[in-house]
Amino acid sequence: MDIFQKLVLTNLGISISDDQLEKFILFEELLIKWNNQYNLTSIIDPEEIRIKHFYDSLTCLTCIPINENFSLIDVGTGAGFPGIPLTIINPNIQLTLVESIRKKADFCRIIISELGIKNSRVITSRAETIGQDLTHREQYDWAVARAVAPLPILVEYLLPLVHIGGSVLAQKGFALDSEINKSKKAILILGGSIKKKTPISLPENMGKRTLIHIKKNKNTPSTYPRRPGAPKKNPII
Repeated sequence: MDIFQKLVLTNLGISISDDQLEKFILFEELLIKWNNQYNLTSIIDPEEIRIKHFYDSLTCLTCIPINENFSLIDVGTGAGFPGIPLTIINPNIQLTLVESIRKKADFCRIIISELGIKNSRVITSRAETIGQDLTHREQYDWAVARAVAPLPILVEYLLPLVHIGGSVLAQKGFALDSEINKSKKAILILGGSIKKKTPISLPENMGKRTLIHIKKNKNTPSTYPRRPGAPKKNPII
């Protein structure tokens, strides 16, 4: 894992302390241990876990502040990515993980407990339901998601969750210009605008990504997000 430390420092400019490294090691061990029971990931090789899960999650810190205190909601988090790695690096984050599959949500609770992560909670729910819940609607500084849905659908999940001045960060594949073009209408209707696109290359030729940073400029109309399943069935295009 010391190689992982060096990769993150060299490529992302992020220093991982020994205490933080121990948390990543424990996270990796628990992910491998519980994977069969919880059906968490198809990535079970330790090197791939470190690059495709941990490092990939930390690339978000090229856009998200490293040391500031802010609220972040991770929608469709799966086994806790990118939210938990981000919180390992920045324990000041007030973290909310949303996962509709109960087994995966339960695993996230195990990780939070075992790693001693503070200021965090896991909610077993659909994104559309959370977005209409006034406890969460337009309450967050950041909303993030990784490989959850095409961008026109994803922004309907995420933009309703951040307040005006807040941000959405979508981790997407590399060649997605057509997907961005299809999402422009949805982003405008939902109150956002694209601030920046950041290309990312994972080490060891393990893939390329693009981070889509969207700012929230105005309140999302109350009709969004629509009922569960509607954004996927009939995206705003």
